Amino acid sequence: MGYVAVKGGQEAIENAFRFFRYNQIRQGSEPIQVEQIRDQLHLLIDRIMSEGSLYAPDLAALAVKQAAGDTLEASFILRAYRTTLPRLGYSLPLDTARMRVIRRISAAFQDIPGGQILGPTPDYTLRLLNFDLINEDSQTYQEHIADLFQDLPEYDELPQTFPKVMEILRRDNLLIGRNAQVVGSTKSFDITRESITFPAPRSAALQAMAMGETGGLLALAYSNMRGYGMVHPTVGELRVGYLEVNVKNPYTQQPEKIGEIEVTEAEIISQAKHKDGNRPQFTLGYGLCFGHNETKAISMAVLDRAMQSEEPQSPSEDQEFVLLHIDGIESMGFCNHYKLPHYVTFQSQLDRLRKAQEKA
Repeated sequence: MGYVAVKGGQEAIENAFRFFRYNQIRQGSEPIQVEQIRDQLHLLIDRIMSEGSLYAPDLAALAVKQAAGDTLEASFILRAYRTTLPRLGYSLPLDTARMRVIRRISAAFQDIPGGQILGPTPDYTLRLLNFDLINEDSQTYQEHIADLFQDLPEYDELPQTFPKVMEILRRDNLLIGRNAQVVGSTKSFDITRESITFPAPRSAALQAMAMGETGGLLALAYSNMRGYGMVHPTVGELRVGYLEVNVKNPYTQQPEKIGEIEVTEAEIISQAKHKDGNRPQFTLGYGLCFGHNETKAISMAVLDRAMQSEEPQSPSEDQEFVLLHIDGIESMGFCNHYKLPHYVTFQSQLDRLRKAQEKA
């Protein structure tokens, strides 16, 4: 493509940015603080960290403020910053069975070991505007907290870990084994260091989806659920909680805890698979992402299962189609690049059209 410079050059660009900044502050309201965005818009921050592929709540909140709430732009800013950071090492594999759970539900079984834990969610309430939020202040917060913890009944503390619901099906040989779902090398693929080639290993597909845009994942997963695919999912287990991050001490070679991250994990059960005379078994789709984002985790799990189809019949089952179209930052960049000058290429199209009209 041929580009030419925008007239006015650097001065015009700088003034355009100043105007953008002016639009953020011209109404005269009190400046919103980064910690307020981080604490009170935590679900937004979780989404930005996942799509920006960097677990850093303060930086994600700063990106949201800088982008004036544009989620794609905020994710772009955060991921761009991540590329400037040195890679000091790798964490050890995480065992999600050791998750410190704050929410745990199953749609497959009513009674599960450890019980269903609803945790923090608006899922079971009406989605009506709450006008009480308009005039909130810090005193309102304190009154709400005091009311919440007043006269609490006696309760049993949650256990440190919970058994995985999927192990119930594996124990009875009703769920396909882990090794049966591994395609190609078992080595973890890093799409930030190597370009994806197809067919891509499952680790690459899961990483691409973990970095993918929530809406893009949902659109493709929804198409599959509606019939443009074969996955009718049942949520075997959905978890939200905290996982320890451990690295190997370079001197002692022993695991050392360096912190913890909040994650959402979804395991979905799909239709039974039967091949070559083997006994039929359920198949599994898996999704895990930063923060509390259940829509993304479930969509990931649906697409993970869909892309295991041996003969893809729909876009959501085609690995190349899915993995090359779910990255919101890539998609936004390609879409918005059309705003750049295309004078040369368009003049060429005009010339061809005029000559075609003359011949016609």
